[in-house]
Amino acid sequence: MVVPGDAVPQGRPRFGHGRTYDPPKSRKYKEKVKCIARCNAPESPTTHAVRLTLVIYRGVPKSWSKRKAAQAIADKIRPTTKPDVSNVLKGIEDALSGVWYEDDSQIVEYGLIGKWYAEEPRVYVRLDVEVEDE
Repeated sequence: MVVPGDAVPQGRPRFGHGRTYDPPKSRKYKEKVKCIARCNAPESPTTHAVRLTLVIYRGVPKSWSKRKAAQAIADKIRPTTKPDVSNVLKGIEDALSGVWYEDDSQIVEYGLIGKWYAEEPRVYVRLDVEVEDE
């Protein structure tokens, strides 16, 4: 699955009116991920163990020179600025819960997880299901 646009990290929970809730930006991004995931979802969420792969492609800053931008696209420069990989991962894990798998506790392994630069910002998400032999 590919989620177009900039990755949005899972924000810190907010408190109010006797309950906890997601910040609006995080909630909106999770809804976008969930909507795209439903188009690529199985008939029902898997109950098996899964491996999750997450590749975050950040847009090259417009202020960079053509030379530096080319280096970034060629993977010679990697993003070291926010958002943190772990915060983006958590939001996507939550969004896929109940759609691709029943609960994010089923994630037993992570494939490739990281940030790179690209001409178009996006997030690549892959789920591999580990089916036990019966």
